[in-house]
Amino acid sequence: MTASPANPGRLIAVVGPSGAGKDTLLAGALALRPELELVRRVITRPAGAGGEAHEAVGLPEFEARCALGHFVVHWQAHGLSYGIPRNALGRVRAGATVLFNGSRAALPQARAAFPRLEVVMVTAPVPVLATRLAARGRESAAAIAARLERSLLAPPAGARVVVNDGTVAEGVARLLAALSLSEARA
Repeated sequence: MTASPANPGRLIAVVGPSGAGKDTLLAGALALRPELELVRRVITRPAGAGGEAHEAVGLPEFEARCALGHFVVHWQAHGLSYGIPRNALGRVRAGATVLFNGSRAALPQARAAFPRLEVVMVTAPVPVLATRLAARGRESAAAIAARLERSLLAPPAGARVVVNDGTVAEGVARLLAALSLSEARA
């Protein structure tokens, strides 16, 4: 697909608290809408640690890539570093709809790099988040409590909110509806 004024590409940050189900909903949306593209994040987390498929790198490699400008946006959260490769913007310029699992804290940096950035926030009630985080088995009770506290932050300005408190199919349908809303407004 070629970008044009009538059919510009889109960059959409999918953000929300840990345990909201962002990765699950993104995978479901991509399965139903193969024209959507998902950015593979670069993370200083081992490849086998669970969660989404990502490019695992050590901190020195991550910092070197930052210094060379390889990321359109990068941030630190929960003791890890995350980066969105700059080549995602090339896909947007080529007319693609590109999604990335982002951070609410990194949105100002992302909007500075891409002023037309769209934001969808996936969330769930705190008891649902707590159950999902505990089931992952990756964090201590204290780390889960810290993540739950962050879940209470207000949605970012202009974000479309998806409440993921039902089945996966319901959550995917809600995410796709939020993406359709943004298509109508683009």
